[in-house]
Formats: sequence, C-alpha cells, structure tokens
Amino acid sequence: MTSPAKASLRVLALTAALAAGLSACNRDREPRPADPAAATAAAVVTPADAAAPMNFESKTPYADVRLTLPDAIRPQTDLHARLYAEEVRRLRQFIEGAQGELTEAGAATDRPKYEKTITITAAAETAKLFSLKRVDFDYSGGAHPNTLTSGLLWDKALKRRIGLADLLRKNADLTALDQALCSAINAAKRARVPDGASITFDGKDFSCPRAADTAFVLTPGTVPGRAAGLTFLIGPYQVGPYAEGGYEIALPVTGFRSLLAVAYADEFGGQLLKTGDVTPVAAPAPAA
Repeated sequence: MTSPAKASLRVLALTAALAAGLSACNRDREPRPADPAAATAAAVVTPADAAAPMNFESKTPYADVRLTLPDAIRPQTDLHARLYAEEVRRLRQFIEGAQGELTEAGAATDRPKYEKTITITAAAETAKLFSLKRVDFDYSGGAHPNTLTSGLLWDKALKRRIGLADLLRKNADLTALDQALCSAINAAKRARVPDGASITFDGKDFSCPRAADTAFVLTPGTVPGRAAGLTFLIGPYQVGPYAEGGYEIALPVTGFRSLLAVAYADEFGGQLLKTGDVTPVAAPAPAA
C-alpha cells in the first residue's frame, strides 16, 4: 500500500507540473515585447509624411482637371487636409457640370472638352503666418479661358484662415491704403496702356477696388521670415477690359504699418524688392 506521505508527495509533484504547463501556455499567449528599432521607425512616420497628396488629376470625355499643391504646405497638416479636400471636391463638381452641359442636347457634339487647373503656390511664411497664392485656370466653352488669382492666409497657431481685417486694428481707417492701391493701379495701367484713361473709386465702367475687398498675399522682402508688404491680386475685367489682363500690385508695409494689429505687427519687416506692378510676365512661346 502507498503510504500517506508518498501520496502527498505525488500530489504535490502533479500540481507543480500542471502549474508549470499553464504558465508556459500563458507565456505563449502573451504579446512579445516590441522591437525598439521597429518602434523608433514607426514613430518618425507622421501624417504629413505618410498621407499628404500634393496633386490630383482626372481626365474624362467631358473635362480635364488638375490640382497642384506646394511642398511647403506639408508641415501645415490641418490646412493641407482641408484645402486638398475642398479643391478636389470643387474639381469633381466641375467635371459633373461639364458632363451635364456637354450632353445637354442628348447627343455627342464636336465641342471641345472643358478644362480646369488649380495651381497653389507658397507666397510667404513668417513665424505665425503662412500665405498661399491660388491661380485658377478655367475653360468652360466660352470665347476664351479665364484665369483668376486669389490668396489664402493661414494662422499657424490658431489653425484657421484669416483675412485683412484680422491683420489690421479693429475699425482701422483704410482710406490711405485704398488710395495707395488706386494710385499704384493707375501707374501700372499707364505703363501697360499709355493712352488709357485713369480710374477712380466711382468710375462708370471700371473703378478702383477697395483694399478690404481685394484678394492679397503676403510678400517677402529683405528680412527672412518677415513680410515686407502685401501684394493685391486684381483679376481681368476688374479695372480694365479683358485684353488688358489682371494686375498684381505690391504695397510696402511702411504705408500701412500703423494699421497693423498688435498680434501681427512683428510678422512684418524689411523692404520689398519691388513695389507697384509685380504681375508675372508670361514666358514667350518657343519659336516654330
């Protein structure tokens, strides 16, 4: 017969073996420690690096559309996400509209496809502000295509768009700024069309725009990281006939420094490299 002591020892041995087996099973189920090298590699992949498309393009039987964003927008992840979604949605709507118009008669036509190209470039950047220039080329079947230029100003800390009213003091008197813009436009018009008539704020056919109602971008100058002025973007038809084209007019900060809001005063400094008409000149067509 087996003695009680030997029976107890046998039970204890079986219990220890069972516990060891269960412990091994649990170790198999536990997640392995993360590889430090792999964790480090994953940490350096940011949303801006992993998913920041800079282009969008689509071609259909009815329209060709394209969007191009600047690499400088990558660090501004909130702005990039909003702007990319907004512009792509606009381009898709343009395609739908083109299809509707070109198939309105219910049959194929020989009308040319529509086209829309949106090109956004970085205009200037300061510690607080990021300024973008947007050029929208649009052909929708008219006598000629249209190109409209506008600006977008982003407060990097607040993560929102702001306008001229935000840059300036509340209830600031813009009379001097309006007059400076009007005078610079007339000087540019005289250089482009010497025998053309000057415009005023109450002109019948064409008139001077008000600064508060005019698109603009920040303009860099002689001090890195500061804006030396503003460039106002005036489209075709605004101050003259279409053939005259649009104007880009740069005004130095010295003319409106006293109007700047305290929060943004330090974002401006230095001198513009060029004032007045800074409209880009199209490159000449290559010789045949």
